[in-house]
Order: sequence, then C-alpha cells, then structure tokens
Amino acid sequence: MKRLILVTSPPASGKTYISKQLARNLKHVVYLDKDTLIVLSKQIFVVAGQEYNRSSDFFEANIRDYEYMAIVDLAMEALDYDDIVLINAPFTREIRDTGYMNGLRERLAEKDAKLTVIWVQTDVEVCRQRMIERNSDRDQWKLDHWEEYIAGVNFDIPEELDDPNCNDDLLIFKNSSDAEFQTSMKEILEIIESE
Repeated sequence: MKRLILVTSPPASGKTYISKQLARNLKHVVYLDKDTLIVLSKQIFVVAGQEYNRSSDFFEANIRDYEYMAIVDLAMEALDYDDIVLINAPFTREIRDTGYMNGLRERLAEKDAKLTVIWVQTDVEVCRQRMIERNSDRDQWKLDHWEEYIAGVNFDIPEELDDPNCNDDLLIFKNSSDAEFQTSMKEILEIIESE
C-alpha cells in the first residue's frame, strides 16, 4: 500500500531536519517541502504591494491555503509514480479539521494509499531559540511579536487523529534534544518500514 506522510508541527520544531533525515532513510520516497513555494508567495506580496508578513491578514486571505492546496496536489500526483510521499509542512489547522482530514483520506483511498501524520513535539522555548538561530525573514514578525504570535500557536498533540486500532496513523517525534531525536528516528523508521 502507498503512503502519504505529513511531517507537521508549529514552526521551528525541527520539521525540515527531521523530514530530510526520514527521507534519506526511507526507500523510494518523494520529498516535498511547502517552503519551496515561498518564492512564489513572496512575489504575490510584491505584486500586491504588501509588506512581506506571513502572519498578516493578506497572507491568510490570499496565499496560505493555496500553498497547502498546491503541495497536496503535487503529493497526489507523485503517488502515481512512487510508493511513499513525504510532505514537510506545518498543517497546523488542517490536522485539527476533521472534514479536511477525512477528505484527504478519501483522496488517498482512491490511490490505494494511507495517511501517516508525524507530529514533531518540541518545547516552546527550544522553538524560539531555533527561530533566532536560523535567522530567516519568514520568522522576523513572529520574533518581534513573540507573545502575540505564540498565543495563537497550538503545541498540543492532535490526539483526534489517533485511531487506537492503527499503529501508524499518528506518530509522535520528540525533538527537544539530540537524545530524543535519535530515539524517535529509530522508532518511527521501524514502524514505517514494518508496514
């Protein structure tokens, strides 16, 4: 059976590093990163004469959902050619939206594919330090308005995705330290590769 893996979490939890390490260790995987679409999104801000702010109302209304539609459509197409597709993207709203997730599962069922969500669990302060260290313009507003930003971020594990009869629908990747990373990488690879 084919598989779509969503590596999800709030920003700066370590999604990209984890996603790339998982992709390197899996056989026959297509790796997709939603951040690759940022170059297009930046151009939309320019053309619209808007300040580049990925937390703005303009971004929410005109860009955010379209980035997700594009990356999921690319993944669906890739499943026609390979057995595993891994998307690195926050999906923070989508994974808590039952209708969205059921619709995604239905689309995957048409391709004889299943969904695995890997939630990256990282301490909030570790995320803040990682944002500072990576020094990316996409984080500047978040860091400048940290209390306002963090109040709107849900770090809770999306337990509603966990079917007790399935061992690979929701996997938790603990990533607040190197030791947690090593343990989680080993455990999650074993689960995915055993299927």
